[in-house]
Amino acid sequence: MRRYVGSAFLAAGLLVGCGPSETETSTQQPQEQQQQGLLTEADVDVATECQGILQFVNEATFNTLDAYLPSNVVHNLVNRRAVSQFVSLADISSVALVGPARLQQIEQGARSQNYIDADCYGIADGLALSQDDAAAIVSLVNSISSTELHDILPYAWNGALNLRNQRPFTTADAIANTTGIADVSFRNLRNAATLSRPFEALINAVNNLPRPHGGVFMARHFDWWANMNGAFYNFQIQECFGERTERVSEPQDHRGTDADAAEVRAHVEAFVNAAASFGTLDPAVKAAGLANLNTLIEGRSFFGCSYGYARDSWSDHSATFFVDTESGFSVYTDRYYSE
Repeated sequence: MRRYVGSAFLAAGLLVGCGPSETETSTQQPQEQQQQGLLTEADVDVATECQGILQFVNEATFNTLDAYLPSNVVHNLVNRRAVSQFVSLADISSVALVGPARLQQIEQGARSQNYIDADCYGIADGLALSQDDAAAIVSLVNSISSTELHDILPYAWNGALNLRNQRPFTTADAIANTTGIADVSFRNLRNAATLSRPFEALINAVNNLPRPHGGVFMARHFDWWANMNGAFYNFQIQECFGERTERVSEPQDHRGTDADAAEVRAHVEAFVNAAASFGTLDPAVKAAGLANLNTLIEGRSFFGCSYGYARDSWSDHSATFFVDTESGFSVYTDRYYSE
């Protein structure tokens, strides 16, 4: 069974003209979103702008806490903080009688007592989000493909389906309240929306290099399923790996085992270094992007494919993609030539 790639690539903008055009970033986050500085940069459950929630629980007097919470809950919180200070929402939630409703009351108290301000969006599905976190989540859910939604939510198939069917969303709360989306799923969405921004800045730098009769293109967000099941001609799989791609490749083209962090790292670093032949990359952007990539892929497993294709007899493309089997973190690379 031969697979072809075609109209799906056109939809993703991967075959416009001699190489990628402005339309190719339609599945990526808006440029202004990518450059925001108040995004959460690590897999924590309290954004920097919301740290006042922890400060409120750790410092407020019994009477102040009692104005927002039942007395028995306050007793439990005060007794616990006497032993050790709270360091996360999960830590607070470990206290007896503290659940989602109590966290909302704690947030209300922290806001009323001026421990947090408008830069803290609030608590949703076990995460205290900055306003920019919330905006990034909304942008991600509204813009990425159905394929990527399901990759990000591998154990919340119905949740991903509901997000696809109900978008566009206007608030992070609406996403968190979608049937099938709970704490783990919502955290996966937050991480997909915010944790790879330095790497995305490197991708933007690579894509902005000059393109005379060829060039390079990278993407953080793309639809690998559509790309592998389109109808374009001259498509040839070099190798696929991981269980998910067994459905889009012949057995002789599939090695079976997942890719690991070392393979992803080696491929991306080689691609970025090769991209330097088309222009100059800011060393700081390159270093930060690759460091961010290393953090995201360490100890992870990936499925994907490497393949070649041509849109006409005067061009040639060599593409590879990797997708994390659990988190859905993904990267696409394409080096092309056109006369």
